[in-house]
Amino acid sequence: MTIKQRYNYCLRKWEEALPNPEGELHYNDPFELLVAVMLSAQCTDKRVNMVTPSLFAEYPTVQDMANASVQDILTFIYSVSYPNSKAAHLSAASKMIVEDFGGEVPDTVEELTRLPGVGRKTANVVCAVMWQQPTMAVDTHIFRVAERIGLTTGSKSPLHTEQVLVRYIPQDLIPKAHHWILLHGRYICVARKPHCEKCALTEVCRYFKMH
Repeated sequence: MTIKQRYNYCLRKWEEALPNPEGELHYNDPFELLVAVMLSAQCTDKRVNMVTPSLFAEYPTVQDMANASVQDILTFIYSVSYPNSKAAHLSAASKMIVEDFGGEVPDTVEELTRLPGVGRKTANVVCAVMWQQPTMAVDTHIFRVAERIGLTTGSKSPLHTEQVLVRYIPQDLIPKAHHWILLHGRYICVARKPHCEKCALTEVCRYFKMH
């Protein structure tokens, strides 16, 4: 089986099972999505969704959050992981969006990654989810699943995984594929003991064939 055939098989199976995949973070606009993704680093989406309603009620616009102190923001997000640094990043990023981008969340990876606390993964998520751009965010789930199935081989870094996935997945499917691989890793191909008995990809999965 060629690598291309493996990709085509997986993409077809995911498309059949979940034609319109969606992320699990709650948001209403680009700024809310950006904030939610920043908060979700090394934290569950479930926890983030518990925190953001009161945060967004208090600071409904980027200008509102830019005017808030780090301490004010912290009182709303203290239950997420790394709350102090995230509060500082949200404050600084909000100010930069207001001052450098006219209050509009930028829509390119290059501009987003200028914001404090916004790395490549966060920028890729926002561009793919908000604007359907062909950007592939690679988190621990996607890194693991790609290696296990055999979509990547011996990947050394998230960036390497991203480059390989983007090379083989059709551009128009990349925003969907991000969700497919992420959800597959979150619910089926879990870290400790993957649920191979529930998986539709065992026919092409390198991990399954080796175990």
